[in-house]
Amino acid sequence: MSETTRFHIEIGTRNASPDGAEKAARFAAESGFGGLQLTETQHDPFIGCALAAREAARAGRPIRVSTAIAVAFARNPMTVAMAANDVQLAAEGRFALGLGSQVQAHIEKRFSMPWSAPAPRMREFVGAVRAIWRTWETGERLNFRGEHYTHALMSPVFDPGPNPHGYPPIWLAGVGAAMTRLVGEVADGFVAHAFTTREYLMEVSVPALAKGRERSELAAPVELIALPFVIAGRDAAARAAQEAAVRQQIAFYGSTPAYRGVMELHGWTETADRMHDASRRGEWREMAALVDDDMLDAFAVAGTPAEVRDRLADRFAGLASTVCINAPETADPADVAALAG
Repeated sequence: MSETTRFHIEIGTRNASPDGAEKAARFAAESGFGGLQLTETQHDPFIGCALAAREAARAGRPIRVSTAIAVAFARNPMTVAMAANDVQLAAEGRFALGLGSQVQAHIEKRFSMPWSAPAPRMREFVGAVRAIWRTWETGERLNFRGEHYTHALMSPVFDPGPNPHGYPPIWLAGVGAAMTRLVGEVADGFVAHAFTTREYLMEVSVPALAKGRERSELAAPVELIALPFVIAGRDAAARAAQEAAVRQQIAFYGSTPAYRGVMELHGWTETADRMHDASRRGEWREMAALVDDDMLDAFAVAGTPAEVRDRLADRFAGLASTVCINAPETADPADVAALAG
């Protein structure tokens, strides 16, 4: 991992709609953030990233845009390679392709796509995307054949040719050790889930990334992209509504078996069980009461904008290369803008 003591500050938005992405890009550019990250929930983040890149450029301050994340297994490597190539063109080289696996129920039931062990499938997915880009770059014959994906046809009419800005870095999201090792092996960056603590990063994620890099052909250090919950307000009243929303989000993730390892590391296994049981009963609001102050402090950074900046530095300097502000919608835009420094 990089030994840098500084990090790049970006901002994320859950509203990746065309209008939302453009507004977020203007806000990021005018506030001085270094980038904008769009996640895939209700809208396609590739379209949002392309529009955001153009809007930031029109605002006079181009920024990096990234999908953090787009759901890989809802697509195939060819569609992702093409979309990422186009966004890289729109962003004039300031794009990062962030991918994640999602969970089995969503892949099979929401997207009607096949599911298998996610780490081996993701390894093949990334290899296929890079093989497609290499064909466009060099003109060599496309001949990627794997267990899950086969790409062996690229006629000239479908070949966009080399990207003048090069191809974007590939970031992968992960929580568990197996997927995180894979990130170290095949990716340029690691998108740490918001439901991650510094202790979990240091004790689980960073060692797993290092093990993966030992087996990798990539020489550059893995970028670590942190997405901490942030509660920033000039006074306690301004922070109160944000705190309630963050406790609710932490409880939601804490109830999810896929993230149980984080809870176990901190000795919160019993709380995780109670959260999971509450979720099965549909007691979503009641779950937030299970998030005590120690748990809130582990996952979130809170205070005035100046205090939040200092606490982010204490938590992530020397660990993360990029910190993406993950603030509730109830936060005052002026307070969020102040986090850019």
